[in-house]
Amino acid sequence: MIGYLNGVVFDVSTEHIILNVSGVGYEISATQQTLNDAQMLIGQEISFWIYTHVREDALNLFGFLTKPEKEFYTQLLKVNGIGPKSALNVLSGAHYQQIQKCIEDGDAKSLSGLPKIGKKTAEQIVLTLQGKLVLIDQKIGAKNNNIRSENHRQIVSALVNLGFKSILVDEFISTVDAKATIEDGVRLGLQKLSGQKMGQL
Repeated sequence: MIGYLNGVVFDVSTEHIILNVSGVGYEISATQQTLNDAQMLIGQEISFWIYTHVREDALNLFGFLTKPEKEFYTQLLKVNGIGPKSALNVLSGAHYQQIQKCIEDGDAKSLSGLPKIGKKTAEQIVLTLQGKLVLIDQKIGAKNNNIRSENHRQIVSALVNLGFKSILVDEFISTVDAKATIEDGVRLGLQKLSGQKMGQL
């Protein structure tokens, strides 16, 4: 099974990212937000946590920028009626932490508003996962004192996994408002850091 890949973004389509890993192109399915971000990183190095789905006639890879997002994805797969692609649709509808909050609050109505998730499926998600979610606080090396919030930690984690050097990310995060959303922080980081040298830690 493939659990992690690091390579160069070769191409991005409406559903997949082609990741060049030592000359081999891996087709990786990802959330819409990740696909949008990857459009800005063609030719750049990036890392993915991978969920490998094996069928008799296919081997499909699903990629996530952070380990907590992948872990939540695998938890969604435990829900009756949720398969690999529909779980990805769920994560494309909102940030995984927002979805987790809806589950913990028993808010099936909000969940039913996610892409291709009806009322019965939303209720099944709550029934299966409420009170059982494993919330993982990903550690990403030495933490800078300027990282004042959980959102900041998630922004740093995403940017580091996108291939930016930790020292550049630490400098950037000190300029981000502590109340900034994860999506806004990552998007701003891509804009600010994409012109600077990237590489592995």
